[in-house]
Amino acid sequence: MSDFSQSPVIAVLGPTNTGKTHLAVERMCAHSSGMIGFPLRLLAREVYDRVVALKGASRVALVTGEEKIIPPDARWFLCTAEAMPVHRDFSFVAIDEAQLGINPERGHIFTDRMLNVRGRDETMILGSDSLRPLVQQLIPDAEIISRPRFSTLSYAGSRKLSRLPRRSAIVAFSLEDVYAIAEMLRRQHGGAAIVMGSLSPQTRNAQVKMYQDGEVDYLVATDAIGMGLNLDVSHVAFASLRKFDGHRRRRLTLAEIGQIAGRAGRHQKDGSFGVLSGLDSSDELEPEEIERLEQHDFPRLEWLYWRNSEPDLTSVTSLIQSLEEKPGDRLLQAAPEAVDLAVLKRLAQDQDITRLATGRDRVGLLWEAASIPDFRKVGADHQARFVASLWPFLAQGNGRIPHARMAQEIARLENVQGDISTLAARISAARSWSYIAQKSRWVEQADVMVKRTRVLEQRLSDAMHNQLTQRFVDKRTRVLMRGLMKDAMPQYVALEADGAVLVDGLEIGMLRGFQFSVPSDSRREDRKMLLAAAERYLGPIMTDKADALAKAPDNELTLAADEAGQPVIHWQGTKLAVLTKGKNLLHPEIKFDRALKDMSSENCKKAEERIKQWVEAMKAKHLEGLVKIDVLANDAATPASVRALFAQIVDAGGIIMRRHIDQAVRALDNDLRGVARRGGLVFGALDIFHHALMKPGAVLWRNALFAALDEQPMIALPDDNAVHLKDWKFAAPEHASRLGFRRIAGEYVRVDMAERLVKQAHEARKAGPVFTIDPALATSLGLSAEIHEELLAMAGFVKTDEKPQVSGTDKAPDTAEAAETAPAEASQPEAPVAQEGVETAQATASNETAPVEASSAEAVPTEEPSAETPATYWRWKGMAKARSAKSNDHNARPRGKKPGKKFGKADSKARKPEPVLATAGGAFAELAALKETMKK
Repeated sequence: MSDFSQSPVIAVLGPTNTGKTHLAVERMCAHSSGMIGFPLRLLAREVYDRVVALKGASRVALVTGEEKIIPPDARWFLCTAEAMPVHRDFSFVAIDEAQLGINPERGHIFTDRMLNVRGRDETMILGSDSLRPLVQQLIPDAEIISRPRFSTLSYAGSRKLSRLPRRSAIVAFSLEDVYAIAEMLRRQHGGAAIVMGSLSPQTRNAQVKMYQDGEVDYLVATDAIGMGLNLDVSHVAFASLRKFDGHRRRRLTLAEIGQIAGRAGRHQKDGSFGVLSGLDSSDELEPEEIERLEQHDFPRLEWLYWRNSEPDLTSVTSLIQSLEEKPGDRLLQAAPEAVDLAVLKRLAQDQDITRLATGRDRVGLLWEAASIPDFRKVGADHQARFVASLWPFLAQGNGRIPHARMAQEIARLENVQGDISTLAARISAARSWSYIAQKSRWVEQADVMVKRTRVLEQRLSDAMHNQLTQRFVDKRTRVLMRGLMKDAMPQYVALEADGAVLVDGLEIGMLRGFQFSVPSDSRREDRKMLLAAAERYLGPIMTDKADALAKAPDNELTLAADEAGQPVIHWQGTKLAVLTKGKNLLHPEIKFDRALKDMSSENCKKAEERIKQWVEAMKAKHLEGLVKIDVLANDAATPASVRALFAQIVDAGGIIMRRHIDQAVRALDNDLRGVARRGGLVFGALDIFHHALMKPGAVLWRNALFAALDEQPMIALPDDNAVHLKDWKFAAPEHASRLGFRRIAGEYVRVDMAERLVKQAHEARKAGPVFTIDPALATSLGLSAEIHEELLAMAGFVKTDEKPQVSGTDKAPDTAEAAETAPAEASQPEAPVAQEGVETAQATASNETAPVEASSAEAVPTEEPSAETPATYWRWKGMAKARSAKSNDHNARPRGKKPGKKFGKADSKARKPEPVLATAGGAFAELAALKETMKK
């Protein structure tokens, strides 16, 4: 050790935030050489970087247990207290945080450095003012300089974690508490940096930089923060006032509390300290303690721990005895058994180990091996086994750990995958091998191993930093929550073309239409908070969106079934509203999406009005004829018989089987039927329907309105141009009619196409009582002969073995016969029937496809079919009279059964026609025509 008894010793004592370390660095740099011993590797690294900036990397050394950077021309050394090269000659020497001589585990190191290590020209002891009486007695010639705190420190009381001010450090004393607090800060404030003594310098520096740069506003730390780390902290909050010191769980001393709390405030900036809400009453600070903390008035130290720094190395036994030697000064106490001594004692019990520890050199080597720090915190037993595995290599042969063995151990740790605890364990193990690699006498290819362990620790540290950041930092939450603060600066909010919402350039979610969604990678527990915070930024954007919807053309809004089959209105890919059960089929209730309700009342009103307008416009466009019929059905001026008929047609959605209302149809005179035909109704032989309801838009809207009314899922739709469904299943019989199809022998034919085929058959009747029907039209529709024949049979035609007569003696049925057998009234002027999807069909159909009588008394000759294809001959038999019961109605619901329930409760009561406004332009004109007819 240095022996400069005449060099001056200066003790700079005072509370934290007095610039003691800064003063020591300035004094050291003013000397030709110097060394400072620090309590933490982290602090040594921080000051090393500062001195390198002043003196250059080639003249500054860093010496810690795991890391040694010693350039050949190094003159200024920054070290941990344990790693100080005490036998080197330096002009200046300083010991930082000398009051740690009271620490049970490491106190004897600081006591030894304070008493025995000296600089050639100057020695400086830095520490708390509580050290003053011991310095005065142990080093009587020392000059004591008191350093007052630059700023004030005040008690801020107890606060919830969510109420802590920005730039706060929360101190906890267990890994579990550190992680739990960091997790809560991530949820509430967007994240926190982590600072623990067990972190590698690289990880710690990356975390501190994140805090110092303002990427996070909070810091969660262990009591390592009290060991001189220079951070921009305004408030220190204690999560607990108790810690486990390696032997028992005890309350912090007032000096320890003051050391940590003193980190709040820097230079002229005041600081505060307090506790988190929820501490046990026994942990609360007493008023007297608070006063003393604010005044930096701590109990004076009465003794320091001491251990013989020059033990007897003649044998293992004498080594242990000398390490347990009692100090001769009452101001010093024997240090408790540290891990290194406990490991040595366990090694001494193994005869194979002690047999190799003979002579001073070997005993000293064993003591050096036993002093490998327990970075893994596994305890003396496990650490002794680790040292024992290395001892045979150190004590025999060339005295070096084989390169292959060390390389194997390092390779085992080179996996950067895993969670935080896994990476922390690997880093601890890597630190052990880094420490060993720095012992150049212990390893083969020392330079290679030093470099490899350094790279390993760097990779693991980077992975650890990434894991900590990923787990405990949420940049989106930080940006959003920071904007909610009273003193928040204006933030730039932008909406990208793809819907991404950016706040200060950071994506916080997606806005599709009026629906804001948080990113898919957000944690479930964060979603509610993100949605609430995002409302602040979406106000102007929502106003623009509401204006855009109000001006949007009709083709930008769509109607489609969602996953549950509900009829949903969409705009720009987002859900606006759902059609639900209303007064009747044509007047559903519009249930607006919650996203619209969350907007301002003005924006909500604009959006809802536009949706209502669109629904009315779509009904007028696709269901115009049905709307007209509904208006007439609810007009008091319409004759009762007509109102009843029209009401049934509206309830059926504009398509109904003729047999159900045949009597009501027959009761209409020609004038009333003419009005109905001009309104678009087709009185077919099998079905009565509105010709425009076959179009795809009409089918979609009728499907949606029935789904809303019955509170059932929408029916799956066939292709728009489909007129024949061969392999198709409907969940309920009435579903076929709602899509405009009629069931024929297990297959389905669109009703207008079925009526066209029936009309073709009646046209063929003109040839005589027995006739043939050209199958080309049926074939063009994809119908087989069997299905065609079944359809004709339903329409009153039967096959016959008779041959048509080519003479002129047979005549077509007379008018009286037709009146008795035809299912509908006499033929009316023709109008075209909808033909979507049937481009091959050439005929046009009349609005009534009832049987047509022959206009001539003479039968029209029928061309005989070729001999190769047997002809099928038909005769008109007439349709059976309609029954009052609907047991055979394949499009009606089974009597007494309610519709199934999918997304609401079905109403089984019969629907009554409700009076409605005439929304279709031609309704009043039709009603006027009807009235004129009635007057005549």
